[in-house]
Amino acid sequence: MSDTPLPELLCGFARLAGALPVWRAVVTPRQWRDAPGFVRNRNGRLVALWGTDRRTRDGRFGIAAVYATAKGFVWLDLPIDAAGHATERGFPQYPDLAADFAPAARMQRAVADLTGIRAESPPEHRPWLRHAAWPETYFPLRHEARGDERFTAQDEPYEFVAVEGDGVHEIAVGPVHAGIIEPGHFRFSVVGEKVLRLEERLGYAHKGIEKRFEGMDVAAGARLAARVSGDTTVAYGWAYCMAAESLCATEVPPRARWLRALALERERIANHLGDLGALGNDAAFAFGFAQFSRLRETWLRRNREIFGHRLCMDWIVPGGVAGDVPASTLTQLRDDCAALDGEVHRLQSIYDEHAGLQDRFVGTGRVDRELAARLQCTGMAARASGLGTDLRAALPVAPYDRLGVQVVQAPGGDVAARVAVRFADIYESLRLLGDIARDIPDGAIRAHAGAAAPDSFAAGAVEGWRGEVFVAIESDARGRIQRAHCHDPSWQNWPVLEHAIMGNIVADFPLINKSFNLSYAGHDL
Repeated sequence: MSDTPLPELLCGFARLAGALPVWRAVVTPRQWRDAPGFVRNRNGRLVALWGTDRRTRDGRFGIAAVYATAKGFVWLDLPIDAAGHATERGFPQYPDLAADFAPAARMQRAVADLTGIRAESPPEHRPWLRHAAWPETYFPLRHEARGDERFTAQDEPYEFVAVEGDGVHEIAVGPVHAGIIEPGHFRFSVVGEKVLRLEERLGYAHKGIEKRFEGMDVAAGARLAARVSGDTTVAYGWAYCMAAESLCATEVPPRARWLRALALERERIANHLGDLGALGNDAAFAFGFAQFSRLRETWLRRNREIFGHRLCMDWIVPGGVAGDVPASTLTQLRDDCAALDGEVHRLQSIYDEHAGLQDRFVGTGRVDRELAARLQCTGMAARASGLGTDLRAALPVAPYDRLGVQVVQAPGGDVAARVAVRFADIYESLRLLGDIARDIPDGAIRAHAGAAAPDSFAAGAVEGWRGEVFVAIESDARGRIQRAHCHDPSWQNWPVLEHAIMGNIVADFPLINKSFNLSYAGHDL
């Protein structure tokens, strides 16, 4: 393999098939090490990192990193000899990325737990997903792992970072919580009520999704991808199908693309409605919770009528969508949008003028622009810190290339700013829905998606309501899935939450946490 300097190598990258601009190249360790500096100098960022066991193909493992640039995504794949390049404990290794990109630290820990491929001199070696549920020498994503093995739970202590000083004590919250929510452990180091440090431990929702993908055909994989995270069904389904259609050389009909966008914007609105109500509830404003819950319920019932499912499950399929939406329904949807716009504006005026809410929102959980950029915050939370990241505008695929998305931003970086961005996101999505319902073209809603090309690679990415959802698929010699990696924006934003709580009081954590509302399930595959 040539050790050509990375800038020169980029000129020879192969663009993957599909609407999304993705360039992929197999690189050397030197090129892998050069990549962070090259990407940073061009205001790029790390999107995803994962490992693959390819020993049945070429006797090697592989580690992949995908970076976002102004022109598209750059996918670097580093082969790792199974027997060589090993640590002192026999684990294959690769050059560390966490020193350059903060989100890489947890991704690298997950790769180590799942594949046994470890970064050289990482900032820490603690497990992330394993939780003593399987031995340190067992790796679920290696080919010899069947996935049905059972192990006796191990007594393996997890050392949280200790904070020392006069009056410092710890408060442990979770992983089991009082409400019906997903599990996560939060360890607060506090003096009085002020939080000095928060350390998260997640991974309790790990369910073997990436292992389950292995050997599936792309049609079956679409159903699994749509179930990665229940509140992001449309975004995951679309990103997966975008990659699958690239593997199958399938051209999606124009009308189907517009119907996908219809579902995506409805998903965005439903989640913002729920969270705006929950944020009011966390600030003891039950009226807001009741009103936004009412609006969300009405919105989800309409989803059930249009898509056959409240959360639009399995609406997006390889080649298009599962059903059509008649003209009469599209007209009704435009009326629904106008009515919701009026109701949300009235509620926003109440939120903005309520002294109690503003006292809790303003200045709480602040993440300034510089910190958000350094931690590579993404999606809605990044826009609330003044960073204009939105794939619908930056790298628009049809129909967004014709809809002209206006990127919503706020400068404050606090709970108030994240609330403001949610309101503005709703208004922008309502505008887009009106345009979609008015301008959607006639025609077919689905094209036949044939077999996937063997030994091929493809990727898809969609701006979900939290941020950028990325899916990569690698096919085997039979055209079935050898490796599918689904990446949630929560990987980038969970570490940001640890910084957002610093200097605030413990009682404000539920409010700050809800203002991000990050996914456990989507990031614990």
